[in-house]
Amino acid sequence: MNWNIFVARRIPVAGLELLKQEYRQVDQFDEEFAMPTDALHAAVRGRAGLLVMANDRVDAALFMAAGPQLRVVSNFGVGYNNIDVVEAKRRGIAVTNTPGVLTEATADLTWALLLAVTRRIVEGDRLARAGNWRGWSPTQLCGADFAGKTLGIVGAGRIGAAVAKRAAGFSLRVLGVSSRSSRAEFEQLLRESDFITVHVPLTDATRYLFGEKEFRAMKPTAYFINMARGPVHDEATLVKALRQGWIAGAGLDVYEQEPQIDPGLRTLDNVVLLPHLGSAATETRRRMAVMAAENLLAVLAGKPCANIVNP
Repeated sequence: MNWNIFVARRIPVAGLELLKQEYRQVDQFDEEFAMPTDALHAAVRGRAGLLVMANDRVDAALFMAAGPQLRVVSNFGVGYNNIDVVEAKRRGIAVTNTPGVLTEATADLTWALLLAVTRRIVEGDRLARAGNWRGWSPTQLCGADFAGKTLGIVGAGRIGAAVAKRAAGFSLRVLGVSSRSSRAEFEQLLRESDFITVHVPLTDATRYLFGEKEFRAMKPTAYFINMARGPVHDEATLVKALRQGWIAGAGLDVYEQEPQIDPGLRTLDNVVLLPHLGSAATETRRRMAVMAAENLLAVLAGKPCANIVNP
C-alpha cells in the first residue's frame, strides 16, 4: 500500500530519501522552523505516517485533524514529551523515537557547555573580540578547577553514562542519581557536587525538579548544566539563584518556554546559553533522520520496530 506520509520539518536528506524510496506520496514542510498549529493540522489531514520534531505539539487535536487512518508518529529525537503518548495508544497509533544515536554528541556538548561556563570562555571571547584586552593578568577571568572535584549527574541513562565516562579524563569524582534513587541520595548529590549536569526525561516527576530548595542546597561555588528539558528547572528561580550567588554559574541548552528565554538570563555573565544544540552534529543528525524514517517505515510495513515508546 502506498501510504501517505508527512514530514513536518526540513531534515537531513538521507532520511527523506529513504522515505521516498518506499512511498511516492511523501510531503515535507521544507523550512527550518515549526509550522503554525493551524497549518500543521491542515497538513496532516489524511496521512498514515507523520515524522515530527521535538517542538511539534502532537495531541488529541492533531490526531483528530489527521483522521482515523493515522498509524504512526515518528519523533525526530529521543525525548517525546511533545506527544500525548497515552492518547496515541488509545487510538492505536504507534509513537517512536530515536534513542542511542544522539548519545555521544549530546554528552560531548554537555562537556563543551560545562567547560564554557566554568572557564569563562564566552566572556573571554567577548573581551578579545571587543578589542578591550589589555594583556595577561594573574586575576583575569579566573574560573573553576576540575581535578579532585565532584560531578553530580542527574539521570543515569545513556547520555548520563556517557557524560560520566568522559569525567575520568578530568580526574573527577562522580555521583549519579536516577529515577530509582531516593530523595536522600538526590540531596547528597546537591550538597556534595561542584558541577551538576541534568539528563532526565520531562515527566510529572521531573518537572521543576530544580527549584529554590534545590538551588539553595547546592554549593555557592557549584555550576548547573541542563541538557534535558527546560521545565526540569524553574527558570525564574534560576535567574534569582545566579543573581544572588546561590550558585556560581549555569549552562543551558534548553528552556522552559522555548524558543523564548527569560530576559533575566540574557543579562547575566555567569550563564552560557545555547539554542538547543545537544544533538547538532552533522553525522548524528543524519543518523537521527535515517532512524526516524526507518521507524516510520517499519510500523507502516507491519514489521518489528525496537523504538516504539507505547507498545
